[in-house]
Amino acid sequence: MKIAVIGGGSTYTPELIEGFAARADVLPVDELVLEDISEERLDIVGGLARRILARTGHPARLVTTTSLDDAVDGAAAVLVQLRVGGQQARLTDETLPGQFGLIGQETTGAGGFAKALRTVPVVLDIASVVTKRAAPGAWIVDFTNPVGIVTRALLDDGHRALGLCNVAIGLQRRLASRLGVEPERVRLDHAGLNHLSWVRRVLVDGVDRLPELLADPIDVGSPAELMRTLGAIPSYYLRYYYSTNEVLREGGARRAEQVMEIEQQLLAMYADPALDRKPALLDERGGAYYSEAAAALVTSLLTGDGALHYVDLGNSGTITGLPDEAVVEVPATVDRSGAHAEPVGPLAPELLGLVQAVTAYEVLTIEAARSGDRSTALRALVAHPLVRQWESVVPMLDAILDAGRAYLPQFASA
Repeated sequence: MKIAVIGGGSTYTPELIEGFAARADVLPVDELVLEDISEERLDIVGGLARRILARTGHPARLVTTTSLDDAVDGAAAVLVQLRVGGQQARLTDETLPGQFGLIGQETTGAGGFAKALRTVPVVLDIASVVTKRAAPGAWIVDFTNPVGIVTRALLDDGHRALGLCNVAIGLQRRLASRLGVEPERVRLDHAGLNHLSWVRRVLVDGVDRLPELLADPIDVGSPAELMRTLGAIPSYYLRYYYSTNEVLREGGARRAEQVMEIEQQLLAMYADPALDRKPALLDERGGAYYSEAAAALVTSLLTGDGALHYVDLGNSGTITGLPDEAVVEVPATVDRSGAHAEPVGPLAPELLGLVQAVTAYEVLTIEAARSGDRSTALRALVAHPLVRQWESVVPMLDAILDAGRAYLPQFASA
């Protein structure tokens, strides 16, 4: 069994390798391949990955390569965790919108739009190679943001794909800690889109503990009174919608600058030949529980264990009021045939309206990313609730295209 990781030079990768190593008894992986465009990062990250496998006694052969064809050749699963343009492009995504009085964030609003334009064509090109060279029935698991948009683009193209985000599993772990129970006993009624979801029930052994959690809620970036009014716990990313003015007053966290500094420190640590486990600093990089979620999901897809996961998949009637082709984020049981969404109750009007608006934006963004059509790109920005103001839309698009010109060949004539 061969598993390929595209973007394998990421500082996330050692955590992912530990996730596979922990499942050696249930997931018989013979070969793990890390692919990246950077040989330097592959050498550093691959070295640590090999030491982790050696420490844990995992028998898999670890291969590093800059060849996409070689990486996916015969693979049973391909994980995609790349960042087109690197952290410097992320910094632009976070800072450029602020010049127009808009939220700057890498997965939503104008920043997320810019990232999607760069990312969708690249991931689709990768997927076409997977279709030609991977094992029959191979799965593509996308962790590349914006996950919902990228996953929908893959599904629209007919690929066998699921999207994965760590928001739900991270919240599950936090709520389990608050309630003093093991995470496995906590099941979330988690519904919405990627980075636009709400938890409406927190079941512990079948009993809903949400009322007591709302009485003294954990910090997810939204006001406690708002959560009690909604009767739900919003994902952290909803603070950009519910507390827009506050976020704008903060001036932007410039998270990319923090991540760039952390990554340099991590790579220096990874290069130490004595290091054979992920360092604690990786927890500050973000993506907590990614390894657990990703390795567990791949295990279910390749072994058919039927475990419950929180994934991004085609709606197909799961959330009433959304088209079947929309990509939603919900709990699902997963086996070799894919993810099977658990029943989800209708979203309240105040939740559904926002989800419908962002779903429309996602459709237009994918079309713009694929076509390079300026008019479609403008329509996408107008559709997004965090942008929408025409006086900002036109100059914002011009600025995005100018800043990302090297990564947006489809807009060469725009």
